Amino acid sequence: MSGEMIGLVGMIILLVLLVLRIPVALAMFAVGFVGIWVLRDLNSAMSLLASESFTLASSAELVVVPLFILMGNVASVTGMSARLYDAAYAIIGRLRGGLASATVLGCAGFAALSGSSVASALTMGKVSLDQMDRFNYDNRLSTGVVAAGGTLGILIPPSTGFVIYAILTQQSIGRLFLAGVLPGLLLLAMFIATISILCWIWPSFGPEGPKTTLSEKAQAMVGALPVLGVVILTIGGIYTGFFSPTEASAVGAGLVVIIGLLQGNLTFARFWEAAKDSVVTTATVMLILIAAHLINPFLALTHIPSLVGEFLAGLDVGPLVILGLILLTYLVLGCFLEGFAMLVLTMPIYFPVITQLGMDPIWFGVLVVLTLEMGLISPPVGVNVFIVKSVARDVPLGRIFAGVTPFWLAMLLTLVLLVAFPQISLILPNTMMQ
Repeated sequence: MSGEMIGLVGMIILLVLLVLRIPVALAMFAVGFVGIWVLRDLNSAMSLLASESFTLASSAELVVVPLFILMGNVASVTGMSARLYDAAYAIIGRLRGGLASATVLGCAGFAALSGSSVASALTMGKVSLDQMDRFNYDNRLSTGVVAAGGTLGILIPPSTGFVIYAILTQQSIGRLFLAGVLPGLLLLAMFIATISILCWIWPSFGPEGPKTTLSEKAQAMVGALPVLGVVILTIGGIYTGFFSPTEASAVGAGLVVIIGLLQGNLTFARFWEAAKDSVVTTATVMLILIAAHLINPFLALTHIPSLVGEFLAGLDVGPLVILGLILLTYLVLGCFLEGFAMLVLTMPIYFPVITQLGMDPIWFGVLVVLTLEMGLISPPVGVNVFIVKSVARDVPLGRIFAGVTPFWLAMLLTLVLLVAFPQISLILPNTMMQ
């Protein structure tokens, strides 16, 4: 059997394993390890596993993963994420659909702390769903806005999606973080606009919330200032060149811990809970990356990436059409596969094509991460939808998927704008101080 046929069989097996919900790292490890064993020998597979595991484990860049995850987890267990929601709630909660808009703003703020879409959806769901139910929000809007708002966690920096993309493609983590800022804010504005349109067409979707006094608004804003200060310091430090991404993650995590201690909300038990969750999430990311470094050489040995690249580059169409085909495959795969699995599976194939066509890899990274976000709320897998379902147990799954549909369309419009105007993604990384 030729190398190309072995590679094709291996990729089919991998897709089947992933569709059957076999853990991403385990499925990729099995196919990559066995594939190299078949194409070379057992010693080559064992040697590659040992060398890649050590190389990844000793990478200083990957320190950003546990530290930013710890920052988000500490913020969650100490109630800092709830204070972000309270501030948004105090300012715009009285408007029609205001509680839903406040939820999106809270998701964006928590995303800037955690970098996790699942954590954002889970945390803000616990904080906001009861409030929206109390004021008779339509459960399609309330659950849909939490599931969609949670997806901001993978786009607004710090983002684990950008870290994995950077490692797989040898790009700058700092530049990718900054590239996600304006697209993240654009998507946030799109979500709020979507809420406003829905509540204008169907006023019963989002009734007016309670009024708050000026002093209550000021008190809520003061409560959120420490968290907002940490976000501005970490992202601003990367932009000005004062911090590297690794240093920014250490500063951010340290400041959140100090704030929690000074406010008296961070007990040993809560810190232990946050630390355990951080270790589990970090281990998951590391295992995925190790498995990716087995899949990539396996694919290289089969020559599949070069064959696909030659085929796409040889099409008698413009570069934007090829880009559109690539993004379309991500949207389709997002209906069935987990986001990190898609990254690892497709980057060895698509990234050489993008560089060959002369497209900016930072811009492409933003586009890919946005399509991964869309997969988080796409049926039938839609991870964020199931996360919200675990909080809103009495809401049928079909109503949650109906609720996220307008937001999925808003994300599609955002994707089109980012393709049409690359500078939205590139203006900050291109002007950052080195």
